[in-house]
Amino acid sequence: QVQLVESGGGLVQAGNSLRLSCAASGRTVSSYAMGWFRQAPGQEREFVAAIWWSGTTYYSNSVKGRFTISRDNAKNTVYLQMNSLNSEDTAVYYCAATKKPVVVVRSSYDYWGQGTQVTVSS
Repeated sequence: QVQLVESGGGLVQAGNSLRLSCAASGRTVSSYAMGWFRQAPGQEREFVAAIWWSGTTYYSNSVKGRFTISRDNAKNTVYLQMNSLNSEDTAVYYCAATKKPVVVVRSSYDYWGQGTQVTVSS
């Protein structure tokens, strides 16, 4: 069992940055591949970024070069650093954990956090 709690969301102006955190309990994040997804109103939950057990990362094309996913095993926490935010980044952001190697699809994930709201204003 893994419990995930996101934090760090809020309201920011376009062009600014925000850092999200996902604190895990129950098991260490190093035992899982960790992913970030986001969901805007009326839209499907979409893949954003993931980090595997090895530390290898993967990003959606829409955030590549702007977002960085990282993991701190000592703190049992996964982060999402979001730079150059724009209005299209507005969504509820969820972190998730999976023991499957495929990380880009929602069905791979066994555990989900409750989400944190990110709103980007002009």
